Amino acid sequence: MMILNKKAFFFILLIGIFLMAGISCTRHTESARSFEREDLESVQGAHNANSIPQEREKHSKIRRKLRNANAQTAPSQTVDSETLQLTPDQIKTLGIETVTVKQTQLKNQLDAMGKVLEHPYRKAIVSYAFPARISEIHGRIGDWVKPGDKLVTLQSEEVGIAKSEFYKSNSDFDLAKVNYERQKRLFDRGVGAQKDFLEAETDYKVAEANLNAAEKKLHVLGFSEDAVRIIAETHQINPVITLYAPIQGKIIRNNAVMGAMIDQETEILTVMDPTILCSDAEIYEKDIARIKEGQEVDLRVPAYPGEKFNAKICYISDVLNEETRTITVRSEVENDRYKLKPGMFANIQIFTTGTRDALMIPSGAILEIKGEKIIFTREGDTFRSKIIQAGVSLNGNTEVLSGLRAGEEIVVRGNIQLQAELKDKDISLGVIH
Repeated sequence: MMILNKKAFFFILLIGIFLMAGISCTRHTESARSFEREDLESVQGAHNANSIPQEREKHSKIRRKLRNANAQTAPSQTVDSETLQLTPDQIKTLGIETVTVKQTQLKNQLDAMGKVLEHPYRKAIVSYAFPARISEIHGRIGDWVKPGDKLVTLQSEEVGIAKSEFYKSNSDFDLAKVNYERQKRLFDRGVGAQKDFLEAETDYKVAEANLNAAEKKLHVLGFSEDAVRIIAETHQINPVITLYAPIQGKIIRNNAVMGAMIDQETEILTVMDPTILCSDAEIYEKDIARIKEGQEVDLRVPAYPGEKFNAKICYISDVLNEETRTITVRSEVENDRYKLKPGMFANIQIFTTGTRDALMIPSGAILEIKGEKIIFTREGDTFRSKIIQAGVSLNGNTEVLSGLRAGEEIVVRGNIQLQAELKDKDISLGVIH
């Protein structure tokens, strides 16, 4: 009797468990149907109100509630919103191209910020050491000149006085020379007095010294040997002097104004050779041992993204800046195409000794989305987006520091289309980013 009662008790208990499970399922079903009814009513209300934004927001919230309810009833159904599966026709339509990532050898380098400067040995300031007036301008800003080309003609009182003194000294010298030669012939024949000969010799040497001093004064004023010879031949007292280009280059500054007065502090013109420029970079104290003269440098400027300019270290400062704990490193930059301009900021990459292993991928394979660098990998017909950490960029390629392995296949063309497809998929699944 007791055994029968125990069997009956377990049988009744089992029936109760099944009844409770059925009631729970019924409640979940009714809850889902309730959400569906609310969804339908919300859609109809939004339609009648001409899709009012508040109604659409309410409709969106109800849809999320419905999805959450369905997810609770079916927890095993999950969706990965970071992958895409495409058919061969879709891959062809999107124009997707891929490459396999390989490990390469990359030169060790040191990155720094720098500035493009005028080369100090390829620039000349044309000025005049004495007061003068500009009477003629031969060169204009932007003109190319070579050594000896006329730049500007000046009128100067100092020039007039110096020329007069030179003419007088030249005449005195000629007269003293003739008298000396005559007295010497007489003295040699024994008919001239020694006293007269010695006086003539002294006058000749004094005249010669005065002529040399007058000639030197003309050189100080800016006259060359050829110009002095022409002055001596023409005997024209004209208080003008022409200034010539001292180097080959381009006139980059021109302060010359017709009729303007100048003095020793006036910079009339500036000539610069733009084919070779300089770039100064500040290198931290901890990196000084890695820097040597003659090392190759790549220089890039924001004005020409993706383009590099060849340079070479020509000078390393001997003084450390105690405030910034840096030293100045100067490089000579080739500028044959005249694209670089003094004053530009530049990114400096100094190639130091040795190499290292690196994963380099085409820079076009990287998308920047919300501050993150994204690439797409391919496994068969599945495409997956990955976040990577990028390193240096060289010759159209970018180093990947993390987030990718050698041997993986990445998308190099069509990644923008893949991102658009992934976004559309997220919207259809209700994934909010």
